[in-house]
Amino acid sequence: MPVTLGLETLGPMTFRLVTLRPDPPCPEEAVKPGENTPVEEPGPFHGGLLEKMTMAELLVLFKLLGYQGKQANAYWPTFTCGGVVSGESGFIGSEGFPGVYPPNSKCTWKITVPEGKVVVLSFRYLDLESDNLCRYDFVDIYSGHANGQRIGRFCGTVKPGALVSSSNKMLVQMTSDANTAGSGFIAKFSAAEPHERGDQYCGGRLDKPSGSFYTPNWPERDYPAGVTCSWHIVAPKNQIIELKFEKFDVERDNYCRYDYVAVFNGGEINDAKRIGKYCGDSPPAPILSEKNELFVQFLSDLSLTADGFIGHYKFRPKKLPTTTAPPTTTTIPATSIVKPTVALCQQKCKRSGTLESNYCSSNFVITGTVITTVTRAGSLHATISIINVYKEGNLAIQQAGKNMSAKILVMCKQCPLMRRGLNYIIMGQVEEDGRGKVFPNSFVMSFKTKNSKILNALKNKTCQN
Repeated sequence: MPVTLGLETLGPMTFRLVTLRPDPPCPEEAVKPGENTPVEEPGPFHGGLLEKMTMAELLVLFKLLGYQGKQANAYWPTFTCGGVVSGESGFIGSEGFPGVYPPNSKCTWKITVPEGKVVVLSFRYLDLESDNLCRYDFVDIYSGHANGQRIGRFCGTVKPGALVSSSNKMLVQMTSDANTAGSGFIAKFSAAEPHERGDQYCGGRLDKPSGSFYTPNWPERDYPAGVTCSWHIVAPKNQIIELKFEKFDVERDNYCRYDYVAVFNGGEINDAKRIGKYCGDSPPAPILSEKNELFVQFLSDLSLTADGFIGHYKFRPKKLPTTTAPPTTTTIPATSIVKPTVALCQQKCKRSGTLESNYCSSNFVITGTVITTVTRAGSLHATISIINVYKEGNLAIQQAGKNMSAKILVMCKQCPLMRRGLNYIIMGQVEEDGRGKVFPNSFVMSFKTKNSKILNALKNKTCQN
């Protein structure tokens, strides 16, 4: 006998008639299409089967049902492009899943769980066109419905950990370009208590004069895998925020790609305003905000975990100048404000000094691959996919999943010459907007694996400002 899948747990779907032999039986839960009375020979969707099956098993089942089955009667769900969903839990999926999602589309899902709860979104399956910067096909997740803070952007096939909103609303938006590649996604949303201890939910708004925050499970055991936590610290307009980490133990990585804490000036994730990105077992130095807001983001991936951290904050009054002495500033090399004049670009295209002599005088030192180049007004605008960061300074580094990139301006388009697809060591200055700037005499050279040893040694060097 034909059966339907429970609408109350599946979100915005339509149903299409396909075929399946009614096996195994589950008479107490099966219903005829359009009726609420049990039947004696139900189909496969019973006892919360969708919850119990792995994604691989679900894909096999869906493809058998939707694309190959023509033997008996059963109904299965077809996901539509976006929708409005609410309730304690449910599923959303890309249009046509598990078939290839359509090109040139933008689908938006607005999720609402009961008041007083937060939304937790867990991807069961993710298969979108892969790109280091997620520029083509991607899924954006926002906390809230209108003008919400973006929690993350995802593409490829690597599923992120659980994503948590700061309220009872979340917005999911999937965008595809003209060329598509993949089955899309399916994700489960559920309602959870905010600040739930001992589990994977954390974050929130902190607006008391002082307080503490910590990773889930602190201090009893390691933080869980797949966590996203965001704390928005807000002081009165005439005050600033001092932030200190008392204990700190986050999975170590040279580039903090896997588990990390990132701190931003202002009330949102903005790489141009990022103060720092931290991991390992050494607490960061005390942090002072520029104004009255700080945003702290903690993320753990789905692999190794560690003890976690506890942080303390307090509000402080803005200090007013008490003397006429000029403020202490860091000297910016004169070349960092030079425009690409004819005289500048007629200089010999030759780097000066050595790796060692240029390290301290450079605002940033990175290794990376040139992935895009655009020539404008005699200068070259390049996007660098970062291999390693040895000295970050105020360089704005974008992150998509575990891939990092930065924008570099080569003042004179062919000096130094940087070509797409090649790897370089790049040392340079940083503009106010966080973009790197390279001059004809800047130290830029082809990167070879053997250079890593000396660069790692320089990373531990103390530079005198």
